[in-house]
Amino acid sequence: MIEQLRPGVSAKNARVVLFDFDGTISLIRAGWMDVMVPMMVEILMDLKTGETEGQLRLIVEEFVGRLTGKQTMYQMIELADNVKARGGNPPDPLVYKRMYLDLLHEKIKHRLEELESGVASPEKYLVPGARELLEALHARGLKMYLASGTDQIYMRKEAALLDVDRYFAGGVFGALDDFKSFSKKILIQQVIAKAECKGDQFLGFGDGYVEIENVKEVGGIAVGVATAEPDCQIVDEWKRKRLAGVGADFIIPNFLCRGELLATLFPNGH
Repeated sequence: MIEQLRPGVSAKNARVVLFDFDGTISLIRAGWMDVMVPMMVEILMDLKTGETEGQLRLIVEEFVGRLTGKQTMYQMIELADNVKARGGNPPDPLVYKRMYLDLLHEKIKHRLEELESGVASPEKYLVPGARELLEALHARGLKMYLASGTDQIYMRKEAALLDVDRYFAGGVFGALDDFKSFSKKILIQQVIAKAECKGDQFLGFGDGYVEIENVKEVGGIAVGVATAEPDCQIVDEWKRKRLAGVGADFIIPNFLCRGELLATLFPNGH
C-alpha cells in the first residue's frame, strides 16, 4: 500500500537513485536503537542529577531519532554534550561510539554468522521486496548509490553478505572516522556537481529523515520507507510522521508494493 503525499509527483526524469542501507534495505542491524538508547541512558543516570530514568530516556530518544541517518558519531557527540551539560567530564565521542559498536556487535553477531556460513539466505535480512525493486531499477538503467551513517568498513561487508552491492554501480559509501569528510548530503552534491544529474533527476529511498531531507533539498523525489522492523509488514507511525515532516513524496511499509510503486514513479512507462 503506497501513501502518496504529493499527488502528481513522479520520478519520470530520474537518472540517479540513492538508497539508505540500514532499515531501508538491510535488517542486519534491526534493533540498534534498543542498544544505543539504554547505553546512553545508563551513562547519564550515572551522573546522578536527580533526573529519572524515564526523563533521560525521553531526552535520549529525541536526539537519537533526530540524528538517525547521519553518521553514528553525531549521536555520540550529542551524548557527550549532554554529559558535559550535567557537569560530567565525557571522553572523546569516539570512545562512546566504540562502546556502542561493541554492544551492537554482541546483538547482531549471530546474524552475520548465519549469513557468512550460508545457514540463512540474504533474503532473511532484507526488507521484503528490496531485491526485486533493486533489480527493476537496475534494469531501467538507473545509476544507483548506497549510502549509510554506519561505518563504511562494516556496511560494505554487510552489503556484500546480502548480495546487494552489485546493484550499486555508483558506489557504496558509509561513515568514516573523519566524520566531517562524508555525509549523504556531500555525496548528493558531488553527484550533481559531476553533472550526472540535475535535482529533479534524483530519486531517493530511506527510512531516516536525513536522507529524505537531503534529497528534497536538491529538488529530488523521495520515497519514505517507514517500515516497522523487524517484520516490515506495516507502516511505523513514528517513522511516517518524521519522513512526511521533511517532505517525503511517498510512504511505503516495504517494497512488496513495487509494481504499484514503479507504475506511480514511472507513469506511462517513462
